[in-house]
Amino acid sequence: MRKALCTIAAASALFALAASPARADDNYYDDDNLFSIEACESPDSSSFNFHIYYNSGLNGAWRNIGYHVYNFDVLRPGGSSHDTYPLRFCSEGASSPWPGSGQHIKNNAASGENTHYKYKAHVYYNSGYKGVQDVMDPYQHHDRFINVYNENASFQWTS
Repeated sequence: MRKALCTIAAASALFALAASPARADDNYYDDDNLFSIEACESPDSSSFNFHIYYNSGLNGAWRNIGYHVYNFDVLRPGGSSHDTYPLRFCSEGASSPWPGSGQHIKNNAASGENTHYKYKAHVYYNSGYKGVQDVMDPYQHHDRFINVYNENASFQWTS
C-alpha cells in the first residue's frame, strides 16, 4: 500500500511538472529585458547580445535582448502574476520615428543578429520556446528570418 502511494505521488509530481506552462525562472530576467538601459542602446554598443529588428536587413526599429523571453507579449516584472507587459521595439527617431518604433515585438520581427561570442540565439514561432525556429550561431545574423518572419513569439540562448 505504501509503495503504491509513493508511486502515485511520484507520478502526480511528474505530471504537475510536465503540465506546467513555464519554469519557475522563465520570467526571472523580465525586468532586465524590459527596463535595462541596454535594451535600447545602439546595438553595436549594448552589452545585450541579441538584436531583433522590425524590418529585414537589420533595419528599422530594434530591441536588444539580454536574456531568454518565454513570451514576447507577456513579461512579468518582479515576477508579478497580475501585471504583464509586452516587449516593444525601441522608439527611435525624434521627428520621424523609425518603422516599427513602439510596436510589439511578437509577430512583428523580420531580422536578427547574435553578437554573443559563445551562445546560439533561437527565435521561436510559438511562446515557450516551441515550434519552428531560426537559429543564429555566435556572431551570425539573419537579414530575413526564414521560419519566423513576422511570426515570432519567444527567444532563448543555448550552448
